[in-house]
Amino acid sequence: MQDNAALGADAYLAWWQLVGVECAVAETPVNWLRPALAATASAAQSSVPIAPPVAKPQDLQAFQTWLASDSGQPEQRWAGRAIMPVGPVDAPLMIVTDMPDPADIEQGTLLADRAGVLFDSMLRAIGLDRAHCYIASLFFSRPPGGMVEASDIASAATRMATHVHLARPRRLLLLGDRTIRALMPTGGGEASTALPGFNHDGGIVPVVATFHPRLLLTQPAAKAQCWRALQSLIEETDHD
Repeated sequence: MQDNAALGADAYLAWWQLVGVECAVAETPVNWLRPALAATASAAQSSVPIAPPVAKPQDLQAFQTWLASDSGQPEQRWAGRAIMPVGPVDAPLMIVTDMPDPADIEQGTLLADRAGVLFDSMLRAIGLDRAHCYIASLFFSRPPGGMVEASDIASAATRMATHVHLARPRRLLLLGDRTIRALMPTGGGEASTALPGFNHDGGIVPVVATFHPRLLLTQPAAKAQCWRALQSLIEETDHD
């Protein structure tokens, strides 16, 4: 009987310990009515040091170094291979896609494989080639399943405004729905005889948005609309 009573007492004490009551009397008074979450959050805030602000890169080379090395970039959480932007400053055209495709990661370059062959044909149609273009992506590596959070898209859009400013292209070509929605969320606005503009850190650059080559491979009927978009780049160049 005494053994059962002792076991019951031990179980009772163990239960109180599980819920956080470790002693009957303490040295300092405790406000049991204070929300525990607020106290925990306050303690956490006081114990975490505030990191100094990171200086914004002032040139394209510094920006690319920052992209590849800054621990705050969303890509640092992903295990995928990084494919960094390439091309000259002051290029006649800067092309922005959403992220590397699996074939891009395998070959180590954006817009590779069959989509890349079609993309090269698109450039030739407007009198350009890769060597004269600046090619980048919203995300320089691929997340698991190709899915990104809304907060990461917002972050990528913000840094792209700096990216375009430092690359200084004469025109901007956006490829794919995800890229367009991230960088041109208003959907093009009113009809105009001129190209819409992309607002970046240093001003506005004319922009054309069209389908990603990967979609054109599966939906050939969209090529006509894509060609009309590319023609607007030629017409704007002729007007300069």
